[in-house]
Amino acid sequence: MVKNVYIHIPFCKSKCKYCSFISFNELKFKNDFLKALKKEIKHYYKEEKINTLYFGGGTPSLLSAEEFNKLIRLFNINKDTEITVELNPENVNFEYLEKLQDTGINRLSIGAQTFNDEILKIISRRHNSLDIEKAVNLAKKAGFNNISLDFIYGLPLQTIKDFENDLLRAISLGVQHISLYGLKIEEGCYFFENMPDDLPDADIQADMYLKAIEILSGLKHYEISNFSLSGYNSKHNLNYWDNNNYYGFGVAAHGYINNVRYSNIDNLQDYIKNPLVHKQENSLSTEEQLEEEIFLGFRKISGINIENINKKFNIDFHEKYSNIINKYSDKYILKTPTGYRLSVDGILISNEILSEFIN
Repeated sequence: MVKNVYIHIPFCKSKCKYCSFISFNELKFKNDFLKALKKEIKHYYKEEKINTLYFGGGTPSLLSAEEFNKLIRLFNINKDTEITVELNPENVNFEYLEKLQDTGINRLSIGAQTFNDEILKIISRRHNSLDIEKAVNLAKKAGFNNISLDFIYGLPLQTIKDFENDLLRAISLGVQHISLYGLKIEEGCYFFENMPDDLPDADIQADMYLKAIEILSGLKHYEISNFSLSGYNSKHNLNYWDNNNYYGFGVAAHGYINNVRYSNIDNLQDYIKNPLVHKQENSLSTEEQLEEEIFLGFRKISGINIENINKKFNIDFHEKYSNIINKYSDKYILKTPTGYRLSVDGILISNEILSEFIN
């Protein structure tokens, strides 16, 4: 049974220089897109009770509260359903936030990226630092008590002190959740073709991450990139890391149902014409399912549960992976009462470690 939903809203007013996500500045097609999106949802959604509903993008906050309400009402939700909307600080005012509250949206993920106004300009964000503070304070005033701020570290010109200031300002705003992402410049973004020459190197990025763990010690570090107050973990993202099923609706959305990972058409016009066709479907073998269970599970600070994995895949984990565990144990992989987790040092080389679990 599928109890979690991701909806990709593919519109942005402009493209940030680090962004390689699928988005379009063609808001004139918004109504056509929403019609196609509703068609896709009604075709695939099986009326399950939904635990989490997540609107990502793009810039979901380019939708009106009424448009959100119509989409939300397509699903079987209740008062316990976590409904998250990503929004940009420059898109919000009190009236809009109040209307979002009325729709049942109960969690906001605000794309701050940094409080450094010079860096915000360099990366082509449309807001400034004061807009971030204003958005958080207005959201609180409108009744939101589950607010996340997203930050990127490793940005052009950024120093460890800059990043430290970002996190201290975030804490001072009293948000419940903070997400941190190391800058990755990938094909499809402006920086890929126009590489900045003032990027912090890998060692500085690692030091930034370690500094974040130190500064955010008052929050629970529950996943490699995520910190929260008690009770405010992102239920939607935990569903990904627990390797559970989820629907993906909208242009370029990804989903995972019955061991099949699928992706939607990433061309806006093609999606509008036929939103029911998946661009790609990949049925995972049992071995691939096991690898993903381990790979995703190690992203959680609590790590992986060996008994659950053994039962689910009918294996002896220690027999199958003893060489890897022994190679990295004590310093990089730590024993827990239920299995194993990465240490902080292990997190810093997690790509190297996790690649060894994949054939």
